Amino acid sequence: MKTKLFLAVSAVAALAVSGVAAAKPTPAQLAAVADKARPEADVQRDAARKPAEMLEFAGVKPGQAVADFIPGGGYFTRIFAKAVGPKGKVYAVINAPPAGAAPPASPPPILAVAADPAYGNIEVVQVPLTEMKLPAQVDLLWTSQNYHDVYVRNPENGRKATKAIYDALKPGGVFVVLDHAAAAGTAPDPQDRLHRIDPALVKKEVEAVGFRFVGESKVLANPDDDHTKAVFDPSIRGHTDQFIYKFQKPR
Repeated sequence: MKTKLFLAVSAVAALAVSGVAAAKPTPAQLAAVADKARPEADVQRDAARKPAEMLEFAGVKPGQAVADFIPGGGYFTRIFAKAVGPKGKVYAVINAPPAGAAPPASPPPILAVAADPAYGNIEVVQVPLTEMKLPAQVDLLWTSQNYHDVYVRNPENGRKATKAIYDALKPGGVFVVLDHAAAAGTAPDPQDRLHRIDPALVKKEVEAVGFRFVGESKVLANPDDDHTKAVFDPSIRGHTDQFIYKFQKPR
C-alpha cells in the first residue's frame, strides 16, 4: 500500500496560476497531507483531490486562521488544521438549522472531527450561511464543491453568503472557490440537478462584492467532461471538470 507521504509527493503537478507554473508545495504542506491521523478513506481520495497542490495554491501557512466553509466530513478541515499548526486556527463553518426544525437524525460529522484531540485547533461554527459571523476575521476562507449549493438554488442567498464571506476575511485575505464546472452560460437551477456552476458566473458574483480575482489553478480540470451529467453520475463521479479560483480582499 502506498504511504501517505508518497501519495502526497507523487500527486504534485504543475499548477496553472494566471498562466504561470506555481511553486511546489512546501515541506509543511506535504507533512499536513501525510498526517497519520487522517482516515484511510480520506487518503484514498488524495490522488483525485490533490490536497498538497490545493494548500500551495491557497497559500496556507503555519499560524494562519482558516475557515472551511461547508466542510462536509472534514477532508480539508483536518489537513488545514495540521498545515496551520498549533498556533493557527481552523473554523469549520456549517449551516444552522431553521428555528424550530427537528434535530437531524445524526449529528454533523465535522463535530466528531473537532472533538478529536489530534485536531485541537478546529472550532465548529454553526450559523446561517447568509449571515455568517466568525469569532475573528480569517486569513483564508476556503470552499470546495459547495459554492454551487449556496448559489444556484437561490442566487440572492448566494450573494448574501458571498458578502458574509468578504466580511469574514481580514484585509488582504484570500477566498478560494473549488467547484464543479458547468457549461458556459448555464443559468442557476433552483433544483440544482447537475450540482455544477458556470465558472464565469462565480467570478462575476464574487468580484461584485469587492473581491479581486488573483489566480486560477487548472490542476483538477478534465477536458473529457462535457458538463452535461450530474456530478454523481457513475461515469464522471470523482473525475468532473473542476475549477479553482483565488480571490483577494483589498488591503
